[in-house]
Amino acid sequence: MSDEDCIRKEWNVAAESWVDFVRKGKDYYREGLNNPAAFELIGDVTGLTVLDLACGEGYNTRILARKSAKVTGIDFSEKMIEFAKQEEEKEKLGICYKVMNAVDLREFSNNHFDLATCFMSLQDVQDFEKAISEVAKVLKYGGRFVFSIPHPCTEMIRLQKPEGEKISAIERYFRTTQYTIEWNMERLTRPFKTTSFHRTLTEYFDALHKSMLVVTRLVEPRPTRKALQKYPGLQDVLEIPQSVVIESVKTGTRCSFSSFRQP
Repeated sequence: MSDEDCIRKEWNVAAESWVDFVRKGKDYYREGLNNPAAFELIGDVTGLTVLDLACGEGYNTRILARKSAKVTGIDFSEKMIEFAKQEEEKEKLGICYKVMNAVDLREFSNNHFDLATCFMSLQDVQDFEKAISEVAKVLKYGGRFVFSIPHPCTEMIRLQKPEGEKISAIERYFRTTQYTIEWNMERLTRPFKTTSFHRTLTEYFDALHKSMLVVTRLVEPRPTRKALQKYPGLQDVLEIPQSVVIESVKTGTRCSFSSFRQP
């Protein structure tokens, strides 16, 4: 079995527990930190054609659709898409869900989507450079790719620190690696494991650059006072970033900062 098949199997096994975790508001990093920052950056999507990559059971895909976007959600996990389609049958938001790998988007026409999103999932894609390249193909010129990932500077030490211990330093940032996440919080109906990949910001930015996607904004989310009151666990990320949201735009050329200098 290939690494990709193993990762897909992990998410198929996790699907039922994940659905409960997300849909019942137990994912407080999503609710109180990452989603508010990501959707503020994304802005108005009324009438836009949107591709949501690695959409899982469709939680954020549905948010985009409720904001009047025409959305297609894809995920390589058959079980996740099954759950997403079941919810679409109930709410009927007009979302098209497909079992599809983010590294192969040939089913879509080039220059088709106004916006592509990937919420806290690109770190789980083994061939992330290929996925970014495929996104660039299906985006219209001027279209945006907005994605969030665990903050590479704190990602590994957050996973490795003993419970209750504060983060004090960056460790092994430049060591690109594959690692296992143990999802064993009490608020899960059943624990599970998934595989992710730690990469540097340089690696992500280089992949965007190669695909002629120019970074236009970067946000490091912080919890608001209101979010902290509702989700006290977010106190852990008040001063140390948990994630980063990146916006890039499809251009016709590989741009450098010199392109924006005044003559």
